[in-house]
Amino acid sequence: SARSISGPGLGPLDLDLARGEVVAMAGLVGSGRTELARLIFGADRAESGQLHVQGKPLNVTDPRAAIDAGIGMLPESRKDQALFLDHSVQRNMSISDLGRFTKLGVVNDRKIHRAVQAAMERLRIRRNAVNLPVRSLSGGNQQKAALGRWLIKDSEVLILDEPTRGVDIGAKREIYELIDELARAGKAVLVISSDLPEAIGISDRILVVRNGRIVAELDSAEAGEELVMAYASGTQKQKEE
Repeated sequence: SARSISGPGLGPLDLDLARGEVVAMAGLVGSGRTELARLIFGADRAESGQLHVQGKPLNVTDPRAAIDAGIGMLPESRKDQALFLDHSVQRNMSISDLGRFTKLGVVNDRKIHRAVQAAMERLRIRRNAVNLPVRSLSGGNQQKAALGRWLIKDSEVLILDEPTRGVDIGAKREIYELIDELARAGKAVLVISSDLPEAIGISDRILVVRNGRIVAELDSAEAGEELVMAYASGTQKQKEE
């Protein structure tokens, strides 16, 4: 949960994510969706407010603090922000949890390999790609490799910023299935998507963001694209207005 979180041009705002729930954030470009995600993950510093993860207060000073608290984030640009393109699939997928595979300063490569192979099977990435550089994979498999990092880390809260952008239809379907699987496993998933049918279809709730504020919270089963866009553009006013 986030309480009175604010940053440059953002908030203050409140946000709640429940275990087993998929929440989508919708809004026009520049609305503040990504900025909010970056504050939660510690990529940007919040000016005020308080975060709680599993009921515990969290002081997010940087992404490492967020990761250690059980938060994982898939950024909007996988090539610039999520992946080391010249490194192997195994390196990319295990890099956020090397401590679990290290004892007395020695990295257990066998354990890493087993964990990565299990994640690759779950993500339907061909097993013989494990030592290939990530840049050699298709866009969809690159995105799945970036997601695999948080599967191995077993993050409790996942923030996915445009998770299906630039991937083919088959990979999209697999990513949707993975999001559903994560929610059923009790993870809390926050998805940012500019694709309204996608946002509505994969989520339980939709938060509409405009001018750095959450202006509407809608049940995805009842929300229509026109209503979401009306809130996002400001033609539909908030109830308290």
